[in-house]
Amino acid sequence: MPTNEQIDKVMALFQVVGHHPVSPPILQPADIFLDLTGEDIRRRLYLTTGANGVDLCLRPDFTIPVCRAHLEAADMSVPTAYSYHGPVFRQRSDGLGEIPQIGAESFGRDDRNAADADMLALSVKALDEFGAPASDIRIGDEGLFVAVLSGLDLPTVWQRRLRDLFGEGRKLDDALERLSGTVASTSALDDKRLGFLAALEGADPEAAQSMVEGLLSIAGISTVAGRSASEIAERFLEQAALTSGTSDTKAAADVLKAYLALNTSVDKAVDVLSGFARTHKLDIADALAVFKDRLDAIKVRGLDLSAITFSAGFGRRLDYYTGFIFEIYGAGGREAGQLVGGGRYDRLLNLLGAEAEIPAIGFSIWLDRISGAREASQ
Repeated sequence: MPTNEQIDKVMALFQVVGHHPVSPPILQPADIFLDLTGEDIRRRLYLTTGANGVDLCLRPDFTIPVCRAHLEAADMSVPTAYSYHGPVFRQRSDGLGEIPQIGAESFGRDDRNAADADMLALSVKALDEFGAPASDIRIGDEGLFVAVLSGLDLPTVWQRRLRDLFGEGRKLDDALERLSGTVASTSALDDKRLGFLAALEGADPEAAQSMVEGLLSIAGISTVAGRSASEIAERFLEQAALTSGTSDTKAAADVLKAYLALNTSVDKAVDVLSGFARTHKLDIADALAVFKDRLDAIKVRGLDLSAITFSAGFGRRLDYYTGFIFEIYGAGGREAGQLVGGGRYDRLLNLLGAEAEIPAIGFSIWLDRISGAREASQ
Protein backbone atom coordinates (compact mmCIF):
# COMPACT_ATOMS: atom_id res chain seq x y z
CA MET A 1 0.00 0.00 0.00
CA PRO A 2 1.20 3.55 -0.66
CA THR A 3 2.07 5.65 2.36
CA ASN A 4 -0.22 8.40 3.65
CA GLU A 5 2.37 10.90 2.46
CA GLN A 6 2.21 9.54 -1.10
CA ILE A 7 -1.59 9.58 -1.04
CA ASP A 8 -1.57 13.19 0.17
CA LYS A 9 0.82 14.13 -2.66
CA VAL A 10 -1.45 12.55 -5.28
CA MET A 11 -4.54 14.25 -3.83
CA ALA A 12 -2.58 17.53 -3.95
CA LEU A 13 -1.67 16.78 -7.58
CA PHE A 14 -5.36 16.37 -8.37
CA GLN A 15 -6.25 19.63 -6.60
CA VAL A 16 -3.58 21.60 -8.46
CA VAL A 17 -5.36 20.82 -11.76
CA GLY A 18 -8.80 21.66 -10.32
CA HIS A 19 -10.18 18.42 -8.89
CA HIS A 20 -11.85 19.28 -5.59
CA PRO A 21 -11.86 16.50 -2.95
CA VAL A 22 -15.19 14.90 -2.05
CA SER A 23 -16.17 12.03 0.22
CA PRO A 24 -19.54 10.57 -0.80
CA PRO A 25 -21.44 8.37 1.70
CA ILE A 26 -20.46 4.73 1.98
CA LEU A 27 -24.10 3.61 2.09
CA GLN A 28 -25.80 4.07 -1.30
CA PRO A 29 -29.22 3.19 -2.78
CA ALA A 30 -28.86 -0.35 -4.10
CA ASP A 31 -31.33 0.03 -6.97
CA ILE A 32 -29.07 2.47 -8.83
CA PHE A 33 -26.19 0.00 -8.91
CA LEU A 34 -28.46 -2.94 -9.72
CA ASP A 35 -29.81 -1.00 -12.71
CA LEU A 36 -26.65 0.62 -14.06
CA THR A 37 -23.62 -1.53 -13.27
CA GLY A 38 -22.50 -4.65 -15.08
CA GLU A 39 -23.26 -8.19 -13.99
CA ASP A 40 -19.78 -8.63 -12.49
CA ILE A 41 -20.29 -5.76 -10.04
CA ARG A 42 -23.97 -6.51 -9.35
CA ARG A 43 -23.26 -10.02 -8.12
CA ARG A 44 -20.55 -8.74 -5.77
CA LEU A 45 -22.56 -6.04 -3.98
CA TYR A 46 -22.77 -5.94 -0.19
CA LEU A 47 -26.51 -5.47 0.30
CA THR A 48 -28.49 -4.40 3.36
CA THR A 49 -31.86 -2.87 4.19
CA GLY A 50 -32.49 0.45 5.91
CA ALA A 51 -34.94 0.93 8.80
CA ASN A 52 -37.46 2.31 6.31
CA GLY A 53 -37.23 -0.83 4.16
CA VAL A 54 -35.13 0.77 1.42
CA ASP A 55 -32.49 -1.52 -0.13
CA LEU A 56 -28.97 -0.17 0.38
CA CYS A 57 -25.47 -1.27 -0.53
CA LEU A 58 -21.93 -0.41 0.42
CA ARG A 59 -20.57 1.69 -2.45
CA PRO A 60 -18.94 -0.66 -4.98
CA ASP A 61 -17.32 2.24 -6.84
CA PHE A 62 -16.91 6.00 -6.58
CA THR A 63 -18.20 7.13 -9.97
CA ILE A 64 -21.92 6.86 -9.29
CA PRO A 65 -21.71 8.30 -5.74
CA VAL A 66 -19.65 11.27 -7.00
CA CYS A 67 -22.18 11.85 -9.79
CA ARG A 68 -25.02 11.79 -7.26
CA ALA A 69 -23.21 14.31 -5.06
CA HIS A 70 -22.62 16.52 -8.11
CA LEU A 71 -26.31 16.47 -9.03
CA GLU A 72 -27.30 17.44 -5.49
CA ALA A 73 -24.90 20.32 -5.03
CA ALA A 74 -23.48 21.71 -8.26
CA ASP A 75 -24.43 24.07 -11.07
CA MET A 76 -24.88 21.75 -14.06
CA SER A 77 -23.87 24.50 -16.49
CA VAL A 78 -20.36 24.90 -15.03
CA PRO A 79 -17.58 22.35 -15.67
CA THR A 80 -16.62 20.77 -12.34
CA ALA A 81 -13.94 18.27 -11.36
CA TYR A 82 -13.60 16.09 -8.27
CA SER A 83 -11.09 13.81 -6.57
CA TYR A 84 -11.57 11.18 -3.89
CA HIS A 85 -9.82 8.65 -1.69
CA GLY A 86 -11.33 5.84 0.33
CA PRO A 87 -12.61 2.27 0.23
CA VAL A 88 -15.06 0.63 -2.15
CA PHE A 89 -16.69 -2.68 -1.29
CA ARG A 90 -17.00 -5.71 -3.58
CA GLN A 91 -17.25 -9.32 -2.51
CA ARG A 92 -14.17 -11.35 -3.47
CA SER A 93 -13.49 -15.06 -3.53
CA ASP A 94 -10.14 -14.37 -1.88
CA GLY A 95 -9.06 -11.47 0.28
CA LEU A 96 -11.05 -8.70 1.90
CA GLY A 97 -13.90 -7.05 0.05
CA GLU A 98 -12.77 -3.60 1.21
CA ILE A 99 -10.67 -2.12 -1.60
CA PRO A 100 -8.83 1.22 -1.21
CA GLN A 101 -9.05 3.50 -4.22
CA ILE A 102 -8.09 7.00 -5.25
CA GLY A 103 -9.29 8.76 -8.35
CA ALA A 104 -10.66 11.75 -10.20
CA GLU A 105 -13.76 12.70 -12.20
CA SER A 106 -14.40 15.57 -14.63
CA PHE A 107 -17.90 16.80 -15.57
CA GLY A 108 -19.12 19.28 -18.13
CA ARG A 109 -16.11 19.83 -20.41
CA ASP A 110 -17.24 20.16 -24.03
CA ASP A 111 -13.66 19.69 -25.31
CA ARG A 112 -14.05 15.95 -24.91
CA ASN A 113 -10.86 14.83 -26.62
CA ALA A 114 -8.73 17.26 -24.62
CA ALA A 115 -10.48 16.13 -21.43
CA ASP A 116 -9.84 12.47 -22.33
CA ALA A 117 -6.14 13.20 -22.88
CA ASP A 118 -5.90 15.23 -19.65
CA MET A 119 -7.37 12.43 -17.55
CA LEU A 120 -5.17 9.74 -19.09
CA ALA A 121 -2.08 11.91 -18.55
CA LEU A 122 -3.16 12.71 -14.97
CA SER A 123 -3.51 9.03 -14.11
CA VAL A 124 0.00 8.35 -15.48
CA LYS A 125 1.40 11.19 -13.35
CA ALA A 126 -0.34 9.78 -10.28
CA LEU A 127 1.26 6.38 -10.84
CA ASP A 128 4.66 8.04 -11.19
CA GLU A 129 4.06 9.78 -7.86
CA PHE A 130 3.35 6.38 -6.30
CA GLY A 131 6.58 4.97 -7.73
CA ALA A 132 4.68 2.46 -9.90
CA PRO A 133 5.10 3.79 -13.47
CA ALA A 134 2.75 2.72 -16.24
CA SER A 135 4.22 -0.20 -18.18
CA ASP A 136 1.19 -1.11 -20.29
CA ILE A 137 -1.56 1.31 -21.37
CA ARG A 138 -4.51 -0.03 -23.35
CA ILE A 139 -7.24 2.11 -24.89
CA GLY A 140 -10.53 1.37 -26.60
CA ASP A 141 -13.28 3.36 -28.29
CA GLU A 142 -16.94 2.37 -28.36
CA GLY A 143 -17.58 5.15 -30.89
CA LEU A 144 -15.53 3.30 -33.52
CA PHE A 145 -17.40 0.05 -32.85
CA VAL A 146 -20.74 1.84 -33.26
CA ALA A 147 -19.52 3.41 -36.52
CA VAL A 148 -18.58 -0.03 -37.89
CA LEU A 149 -21.98 -1.41 -36.80
CA SER A 150 -23.79 1.46 -38.49
CA GLY A 151 -22.05 0.76 -41.77
CA LEU A 152 -23.13 -2.88 -41.99
CA ASP A 153 -26.82 -2.39 -42.77
CA LEU A 154 -27.91 -4.70 -39.96
CA PRO A 155 -31.46 -4.70 -38.60
CA THR A 156 -31.89 -2.15 -35.82
CA VAL A 157 -32.51 -4.86 -33.24
CA TRP A 158 -29.17 -6.47 -34.06
CA GLN A 159 -27.33 -3.16 -33.91
CA ARG A 160 -28.83 -2.43 -30.51
CA ARG A 161 -28.09 -5.93 -29.22
CA LEU A 162 -24.46 -5.94 -30.34
CA ARG A 163 -23.82 -2.46 -29.00
CA ASP A 164 -25.26 -3.51 -25.64
CA LEU A 165 -22.85 -6.46 -25.57
CA PHE A 166 -19.72 -4.53 -26.54
CA GLY A 167 -17.08 -5.35 -23.95
CA GLU A 168 -18.87 -8.50 -22.75
CA GLY A 169 -16.36 -10.88 -24.36
CA ARG A 170 -17.98 -14.31 -24.44
CA LYS A 171 -21.53 -12.96 -24.72
CA LEU A 172 -20.57 -10.82 -27.70
CA ASP A 173 -18.82 -13.78 -29.31
CA ASP A 174 -21.94 -15.92 -28.83
CA ALA A 175 -24.12 -13.21 -30.38
CA LEU A 176 -21.83 -13.01 -33.40
CA GLU A 177 -22.10 -16.78 -33.82
CA ARG A 178 -25.89 -16.44 -33.85
CA LEU A 179 -25.55 -13.60 -36.34
CA SER A 180 -23.47 -15.97 -38.48
CA GLY A 181 -26.24 -18.56 -38.33
CA THR A 182 -23.88 -21.21 -36.93
CA VAL A 183 -25.47 -21.81 -33.51
CA ALA A 184 -27.75 -24.81 -33.17
CA SER A 185 -30.45 -25.10 -30.52
CA THR A 186 -29.47 -27.11 -27.47
CA SER A 187 -32.73 -28.71 -26.35
CA ALA A 188 -36.21 -29.71 -27.44
CA LEU A 189 -37.56 -26.63 -25.66
CA ASP A 190 -35.15 -24.44 -27.59
CA ASP A 191 -36.27 -26.12 -30.83
CA LYS A 192 -39.94 -25.36 -30.11
CA ARG A 193 -39.25 -21.79 -29.04
CA LEU A 194 -37.00 -21.14 -32.03
CA GLY A 195 -39.57 -22.72 -34.32
CA PHE A 196 -42.18 -20.24 -33.13
CA LEU A 197 -39.79 -17.32 -33.46
CA ALA A 198 -38.70 -18.50 -36.90
CA ALA A 199 -42.35 -18.45 -37.97
CA LEU A 200 -42.50 -14.80 -36.97
CA GLU A 201 -39.24 -13.85 -38.64
CA GLY A 202 -39.78 -12.13 -41.94
CA ALA A 203 -43.54 -11.88 -41.45
CA ASP A 204 -45.38 -8.62 -41.93
CA PRO A 205 -44.68 -6.78 -38.64
CA GLU A 206 -48.26 -5.67 -38.03
CA ALA A 207 -49.66 -9.12 -38.78
CA ALA A 208 -47.04 -10.83 -36.63
CA GLN A 209 -47.72 -8.48 -33.72
CA SER A 210 -51.46 -9.05 -34.02
CA MET A 211 -50.85 -12.81 -33.99
CA VAL A 212 -48.78 -12.66 -30.81
CA GLU A 213 -51.27 -10.35 -29.11
CA GLY A 214 -54.03 -12.75 -30.11
CA LEU A 215 -52.22 -15.73 -28.61
CA LEU A 216 -51.66 -13.82 -25.38
CA SER A 217 -55.33 -12.86 -25.29
CA ILE A 218 -56.41 -16.49 -25.76
CA ALA A 219 -54.16 -17.41 -22.83
CA GLY A 220 -55.73 -14.67 -20.72
CA ILE A 221 -52.48 -12.70 -20.47
CA SER A 222 -52.77 -8.92 -20.50
CA THR A 223 -49.56 -7.93 -18.72
CA VAL A 224 -46.34 -9.64 -17.62
CA ALA A 225 -43.92 -7.90 -15.25
CA GLY A 226 -45.57 -4.59 -16.07
CA ARG A 227 -45.37 -5.06 -19.85
CA SER A 228 -48.50 -4.83 -21.95
CA ALA A 229 -49.49 -7.46 -24.51
CA SER A 230 -48.31 -5.10 -27.23
CA GLU A 231 -44.91 -4.67 -25.57
CA ILE A 232 -44.59 -8.43 -25.09
CA ALA A 233 -45.43 -8.96 -28.75
CA GLU A 234 -42.78 -6.44 -29.76
CA ARG A 235 -40.25 -8.31 -27.65
CA PHE A 236 -41.17 -11.58 -29.39
CA LEU A 237 -40.56 -9.92 -32.75
CA GLU A 238 -37.16 -8.71 -31.58
CA GLN A 239 -36.30 -12.23 -30.46
CA ALA A 240 -37.41 -13.53 -33.86
CA ALA A 241 -34.95 -11.19 -35.54
CA LEU A 242 -32.20 -12.49 -33.24
CA THR A 243 -32.84 -16.23 -33.61
CA SER A 244 -30.48 -16.91 -36.48
CA GLY A 245 -28.44 -15.32 -39.20
CA THR A 246 -28.72 -15.13 -42.97
CA SER A 247 -26.13 -14.89 -45.70
CA ASP A 248 -26.22 -11.09 -45.30
CA THR A 249 -25.84 -11.16 -41.53
CA LYS A 250 -23.09 -13.79 -41.78
CA ALA A 251 -21.03 -11.41 -43.88
CA ALA A 252 -21.63 -8.67 -41.31
CA ALA A 253 -20.59 -11.02 -38.50
CA ASP A 254 -17.34 -11.80 -40.31
CA VAL A 255 -16.57 -8.08 -40.64
CA LEU A 256 -17.28 -7.50 -36.96
CA LYS A 257 -15.10 -10.41 -35.91
CA ALA A 258 -12.26 -9.00 -38.04
CA TYR A 259 -12.73 -5.57 -36.48
CA LEU A 260 -12.78 -6.85 -32.90
CA ALA A 261 -9.53 -8.73 -33.56
CA LEU A 262 -7.64 -5.52 -34.43
CA ASN A 263 -4.85 -4.88 -31.94
CA THR A 264 -2.03 -2.45 -32.64
CA SER A 265 0.17 0.25 -31.16
CA VAL A 266 -1.62 3.58 -31.10
CA ASP A 267 0.87 5.30 -33.39
CA LYS A 268 -0.21 2.87 -36.15
CA ALA A 269 -3.90 2.65 -35.23
CA VAL A 270 -5.24 5.32 -37.60
CA ASP A 271 -3.57 3.66 -40.61
CA VAL A 272 -4.77 0.20 -39.51
CA LEU A 273 -8.35 1.42 -39.05
CA SER A 274 -8.31 3.32 -42.34
CA GLY A 275 -7.10 0.21 -44.16
CA PHE A 276 -9.79 -1.89 -42.48
CA ALA A 277 -12.48 0.59 -43.56
CA ARG A 278 -11.25 0.58 -47.17
CA THR A 279 -11.09 -3.21 -47.29
CA HIS A 280 -14.67 -3.60 -46.08
CA LYS A 281 -16.04 -0.46 -47.80
CA LEU A 282 -17.14 1.15 -44.53
CA ASP A 283 -17.55 4.87 -43.89
CA ILE A 284 -16.16 5.47 -40.40
CA ALA A 285 -14.57 8.81 -41.27
CA ASP A 286 -16.31 10.86 -38.58
CA ALA A 287 -15.51 8.43 -35.75
CA LEU A 288 -11.96 8.06 -37.03
CA ALA A 289 -11.49 11.86 -37.08
CA VAL A 290 -12.55 12.03 -33.42
CA PHE A 291 -10.19 9.17 -32.60
CA LYS A 292 -7.27 10.85 -34.38
CA ASP A 293 -7.92 14.18 -32.68
CA ARG A 294 -7.85 12.42 -29.30
CA LEU A 295 -4.55 10.74 -30.13
CA ASP A 296 -3.07 14.10 -31.13
CA ALA A 297 -4.16 15.52 -27.77
CA ILE A 298 -2.60 12.57 -25.93
CA LYS A 299 0.69 13.06 -27.80
CA VAL A 300 0.74 16.78 -26.92
CA ARG A 301 0.60 15.81 -23.24
CA GLY A 302 3.88 13.96 -23.55
CA LEU A 303 2.71 10.36 -23.77
CA ASP A 304 4.47 8.02 -26.22
CA LEU A 305 1.84 6.73 -28.66
CA SER A 306 4.04 3.81 -29.68
CA ALA A 307 3.92 2.55 -26.07
CA ILE A 308 0.11 2.54 -25.95
CA THR A 309 -2.03 -0.28 -27.37
CA PHE A 310 -5.35 0.15 -29.16
CA SER A 311 -7.61 -2.91 -28.89
CA ALA A 312 -10.75 -2.70 -31.00
CA GLY A 313 -12.52 -5.29 -28.84
CA PHE A 314 -11.69 -3.58 -25.55
CA GLY A 315 -14.86 -2.31 -23.92
CA ARG A 316 -16.18 -1.89 -20.43
CA ARG A 317 -19.68 -3.27 -20.21
CA LEU A 318 -21.44 -0.82 -18.01
CA ASP A 319 -24.61 0.80 -19.30
CA TYR A 320 -23.24 4.31 -19.02
CA TYR A 321 -19.88 4.16 -20.85
CA THR A 322 -20.02 6.02 -24.17
CA GLY A 323 -16.65 6.21 -25.89
CA PHE A 324 -13.00 6.39 -24.90
CA ILE A 325 -11.85 3.96 -22.21
CA PHE A 326 -8.44 3.06 -20.86
CA GLU A 327 -6.66 0.84 -18.39
CA ILE A 328 -3.09 0.85 -17.13
CA TYR A 329 -0.98 -2.02 -15.86
CA GLY A 330 2.31 -1.95 -14.00
CA ALA A 331 5.52 -3.91 -14.37
CA GLY A 332 3.84 -7.00 -12.91
CA GLY A 333 1.82 -7.43 -16.12
CA ARG A 334 -1.88 -7.88 -16.75
CA GLU A 335 -2.09 -11.01 -14.63
CA ALA A 336 -1.41 -8.79 -11.58
CA GLY A 337 -4.55 -6.76 -12.29
CA GLN A 338 -5.04 -3.26 -13.61
CA LEU A 339 -3.66 -0.33 -11.64
CA VAL A 340 -5.98 2.18 -13.31
CA GLY A 341 -9.35 1.88 -14.98
CA GLY A 342 -11.08 4.85 -16.57
CA GLY A 343 -13.24 6.11 -19.37
CA ARG A 344 -15.94 8.41 -20.69
CA TYR A 345 -19.54 8.08 -19.47
CA ASP A 346 -21.57 10.95 -20.93
CA ARG A 347 -24.89 9.19 -20.34
CA LEU A 348 -24.55 8.58 -16.60
CA LEU A 349 -25.56 11.94 -15.14
CA ASN A 350 -28.61 11.96 -17.40
CA LEU A 351 -29.55 8.46 -16.23
CA LEU A 352 -29.21 9.67 -12.64
CA GLY A 353 -31.55 12.61 -13.12
CA ALA A 354 -29.84 15.41 -15.07
CA GLU A 355 -32.06 17.01 -17.71
CA ALA A 356 -29.58 16.27 -20.51
CA GLU A 357 -26.39 14.35 -21.14
CA ILE A 358 -23.33 15.94 -19.51
CA PRO A 359 -19.81 15.18 -20.76
CA ALA A 360 -18.02 13.14 -18.09
CA ILE A 361 -14.82 11.15 -17.74
CA GLY A 362 -12.96 9.71 -14.78
CA PHE A 363 -10.56 7.07 -13.50
CA SER A 364 -9.84 5.06 -10.36
CA ILE A 365 -6.51 3.73 -9.08
CA TRP A 366 -6.44 0.41 -7.18
CA LEU A 367 -4.18 1.25 -4.27
CA ASP A 368 -3.91 -2.35 -3.04
CA ARG A 369 -2.00 -3.22 -6.24
CA ILE A 370 0.51 -0.38 -6.10
CA SER A 371 3.05 -2.10 -3.86
CA GLY A 372 3.27 -5.19 -6.09
CA ALA A 373 3.71 -3.03 -9.19
CA ARG A 374 6.37 -0.96 -7.49
CA GLU A 375 8.32 -4.04 -6.44
CA ALA A 376 8.07 -5.51 -9.95
CA SER A 377 9.50 -2.32 -11.48
CA GLN A 378 12.61 -2.35 -9.27
